[in-house]
Amino acid sequence: MMRFNCHRPLRREAIAGLFLLLFPVLFPCLFTPFAHSSPSTFSEWNVPKPRHLSLLRSALERENSNGEKSDLWTPLADQGWKPFLESVNAPPLPQKSEGYLQVFLDGGLNQQRMGICDAVAVAKILNATLVIPHLEINPVWQDSSSFMDIFDVDHFINVLKDDVSIVNELPDEFSWSTREYYATAIRATRIKRAPVHASVNFYLEHVLPVLQSYGIAAISPFSHRLSFDNLPSEIQKLRCKVNFKALVFVPHIRELGDAIVHRLRHPSGESEAVSSNYLGETTDQYDKKKPQKFVVLHLRFDKDMAAHSACDFGGGKAEKLALAKYRQAMWGGRVLNSQFTDEELRSQGRCPLTPEEIGLLLAALGFDNCTRLYLASHKVYGGEARISTLRELFPLMENKKRLASSEERVRIKGKASLLAAVDYYIAMHSDIFVSASPGNMHNALVGHRTFENKKTIRPNMALLGQLFLNKNISWSEFRQLVAEGHQNRLGQLRLRKPKQSLYTYPAPDCMCRA
Repeated sequence: MMRFNCHRPLRREAIAGLFLLLFPVLFPCLFTPFAHSSPSTFSEWNVPKPRHLSLLRSALERENSNGEKSDLWTPLADQGWKPFLESVNAPPLPQKSEGYLQVFLDGGLNQQRMGICDAVAVAKILNATLVIPHLEINPVWQDSSSFMDIFDVDHFINVLKDDVSIVNELPDEFSWSTREYYATAIRATRIKRAPVHASVNFYLEHVLPVLQSYGIAAISPFSHRLSFDNLPSEIQKLRCKVNFKALVFVPHIRELGDAIVHRLRHPSGESEAVSSNYLGETTDQYDKKKPQKFVVLHLRFDKDMAAHSACDFGGGKAEKLALAKYRQAMWGGRVLNSQFTDEELRSQGRCPLTPEEIGLLLAALGFDNCTRLYLASHKVYGGEARISTLRELFPLMENKKRLASSEERVRIKGKASLLAAVDYYIAMHSDIFVSASPGNMHNALVGHRTFENKKTIRPNMALLGQLFLNKNISWSEFRQLVAEGHQNRLGQLRLRKPKQSLYTYPAPDCMCRA
């Protein structure tokens, strides 16, 4: 077990860890004899050397800021807005619906979550009976989890019973309307080319006639198929109600999330990064201690994201070739970013932050080596080697595997959507949330935490990209510029602008002035 003093810089341990990290760089001759003998070992999975060594050395030697006494942990002040989900103009649910509406949702968990909200809204617009949405298998994550595996269906239907008619499955007379049926030929009941951000008129003109003619309509694909603008306020309120009230995770996800949150707030050891007691029940002695604060970091650094960004992440020629090959296989090379240089992409803030860079950002903002950091991530590209620098900066970094036993995780093992659901739940219960790069989970949590007035750090990607390109910048200058560039990026409420998502910017559609 690793022990350290949270109230002093990690000098000895940090220097030892940094030496191990830099050993292949400092003594390359010890590794070159094997460079061509084992392609599986010396490949894209080579340990990348630190790209910002000077900043890293200074960050590892940083002084503490008295832990939780830092202003960073101060909750957001009341911003003058409060949640408001009920519409005063919503018409009552009609006695008879126009027919059954099916939607097929692609993407990951959070893209599907937004699609579910839109599906309820479209069902309301059409006076249709919504069939519990079908979640497609994501080609990247290969997860076949259904709506019922992730979300509490009974709660979902009950919360919305006065707004939309919802059923678990189609009646026998429509049992033929399946995913397989629509995959084999063109079908009159399938709407295949619904435009992205379609208007109300599109659904009234193209989908309603299908419902009235056949009693059923299936929309596939459905992601992002409803506009954010020019909609009746009751429809907007309904989307908010689905997102923030109707969609809750199934009990076993909430229970595991609660257990992990409790272990983060009540660690079983005062000065241990890992404790075997984590896997047991927390005693009354620890329950009585003051709960500790923690940060959830969404480290969105999987191979799919890395390849699509077309950025250089310091892994050398092998990594560049591997990502280019993946990019070609997944998108046929059709990635807009690939026409720009790495420097151009970084200066524009279009490169996701590496684990090293997000660690430097957090250190510059004032988080010290006693910060309890929960890592929300699926598969980190490069594995543990890629995040070793981040772990050096934040030795109290935890994740699901370290905080829950294999028995507790058995129902979510290998299921990307359920793993993401647990991380989402824990993120909503954290003191601070930060994401290493924009994406669907980032957007969903920014919106949800804004709705509940919780602190969220939104990295200034353009600023950070430019700072990290400056190889001569000092630690003091880096800290000052980072602090200045994030003063208004700590969860302050921002009103939604035209074309922006209400799931990311819930005011004013889902909120009202207090």
